[in-house]
Amino acid sequence: MIFANPAYLYMLLLLIPLIGWYVWKMRKNNASLQISSSHAFEAPGTTTLKVYLRHLPFVLRTMAIACLIVVLARPQSTNNWQSATTEGIDIMLAMDISGSMLAEDLKPNRLEAAKNVAASFINGRPTDNIGLVVFAGESFTQCPLTTDHTILLNLFNDININMISMLTDGTAIGRGLANAVSRIKDSQAKSKVIILLTDGSNNRTEIAPVTAAEIANTFGIRVYTIGVGTKGEAPYPFRTANGIIYRNIPVEIDEAALQQIATITGGQYFRATNNTSLREIYSEIDRMEKTKISVQEYSKKQEEYKYLALAVFGLLLLEILLRYTLFRKIP
Repeated sequence: MIFANPAYLYMLLLLIPLIGWYVWKMRKNNASLQISSSHAFEAPGTTTLKVYLRHLPFVLRTMAIACLIVVLARPQSTNNWQSATTEGIDIMLAMDISGSMLAEDLKPNRLEAAKNVAASFINGRPTDNIGLVVFAGESFTQCPLTTDHTILLNLFNDININMISMLTDGTAIGRGLANAVSRIKDSQAKSKVIILLTDGSNNRTEIAPVTAAEIANTFGIRVYTIGVGTKGEAPYPFRTANGIIYRNIPVEIDEAALQQIATITGGQYFRATNNTSLREIYSEIDRMEKTKISVQEYSKKQEEYKYLALAVFGLLLLEILLRYTLFRKIP
């Protein structure tokens, strides 16, 4: 037996002063009469059952209050057994949020498509630590490794066009990957994975992508790389004084570098040319990096306050009937 609200049980202590008050009141109400002899009152059989039961209404009310307190504590019966073994996987998502991610060869655009698919991926891995690094011309950590996926998804939703405009535009793949490595390298998980998504070529020279990949390999981190964008040209929205106009821009993804990163770290390179292929890529990564879980569980929880609630009603009803019939007091 467990209680959903066990703190309410402390209210049972209130019964102690209640009982003390009743005893004090009964002693105070006892009348005294001085007589020369009590011999006439000592005849056997003069004490009736009613005298012995005169405290019964108070006992019934006290029991009703006690049952009511237990009802408020919500007693529950449980019967469960569980045996589980897990092998943790920590995953850092490194996402390109440069201006070119607003191209609309994926719907509604590359950025929103990548966010939606990544969110589904996160929801499908409730036992894993997952974090998020974003990069354009520079990189920062949007969310460190966490099992609180609600917070992670909220931070995912915060990525928008306004954030893109705050960063230096460009594609610093090496810096984004290095930042993700720094966030996951000290993890104690048996498997450490980075999923790097970009739609361009590295055009920042502070950290070369291959150098970042070699650092990842040193720490036993596997990197899956995803190139996002159709082949050829993609429609891109340009803001003008007359509103938004669309022009086709060339899709330039450094697939050789992404392939090299994956090869160095023991990962795999994927190319997503539309929403469907992007979903399939995340599904394939999900299958390859499944957390090993063996769980046998039987659980049953049932509310047990209903019978106590009926007892409260029955005790109060009986107390009222006795108080105003058999034990009725005449002023």
